[in-house]
Amino acid sequence: MSQPLLVTGAGGQLGRRVVDLLLAHGAGPLIAATRHPEKLGELRARGVEVRRADFDAPASLAEAFAGAGRLLLISTDALDQPGRRIAQHRSAIQAAVKAGVRHVVYTSLTNPGPGSPITIAPDHQATEDALAESGLGATVLRNNLYADFLVASLRRALATGQLVAAAGDGKAGYVTREDCARAAAAALSADFDGKRVLDITGPTAVSQGEIARIASELTGKPIAYVRVPREALEQGMQHAGVPTKAATLLASFDEAIARGTLDVATHAVEELTGRPAEDVRSFLARHEAALLAPVGP
Repeated sequence: MSQPLLVTGAGGQLGRRVVDLLLAHGAGPLIAATRHPEKLGELRARGVEVRRADFDAPASLAEAFAGAGRLLLISTDALDQPGRRIAQHRSAIQAAVKAGVRHVVYTSLTNPGPGSPITIAPDHQATEDALAESGLGATVLRNNLYADFLVASLRRALATGQLVAAAGDGKAGYVTREDCARAAAAALSADFDGKRVLDITGPTAVSQGEIARIASELTGKPIAYVRVPREALEQGMQHAGVPTKAATLLASFDEAIARGTLDVATHAVEELTGRPAEDVRSFLARHEAALLAPVGP
């Protein structure tokens, strides 16, 4: 029997979808690692081994990863304390080495180097560096912005007639969460054992103005793209009740778009999976009903 494939963060949206895709393709055996194994009983019933993995308890991770041949390290959501997430990721990489894992697939960020204005970019760059130094085989999947997040912003834009952003005329290679999951599942189950960095994007990069136009054409409602400075966007979000750290992070993504940091489009999804990534227009067309849903208070 081949060594198991292990997915961390299997209780989250991306991780759970990766496990489902692997099951659908008959890949395995599979291990699903999560902080809350009691919530994944349905996966256990489908033949998946469910293990507890606490990234804040490094000593437990080698046991959680034991026996796995290839591991998908989904970046954690520990953004509350500076340095916490990179410490978690380093612990996971060290545990993978101790457990005898051969290859790690990591979900990173487009262009995470020191020139990125995105506040979480240093975590991703440090994790990529730790992987490079670990001696493990590694596939780094640099995921671009989720197209899925456009639904909420466009719902507000359709209600007000304005899409407000600090992205200037910059573009981003928006990619759906589904395509990120497909890419991750394919990379994890592949037989590639070297080191590679892949940009996971949609087929074309698009600007906020183009997104506003697409949504307007699909719904028949006018939307004007309103450019504002980053500081104004950040303050506006805070006044609307968005916590300061979250507003700063969201505004930093807009600044990255404006600078061209996220203006990347590749065919990596198709090369990994055999099927092209979905473009923004197609994604939004499938979610037209959600776009037109009433905006909450």
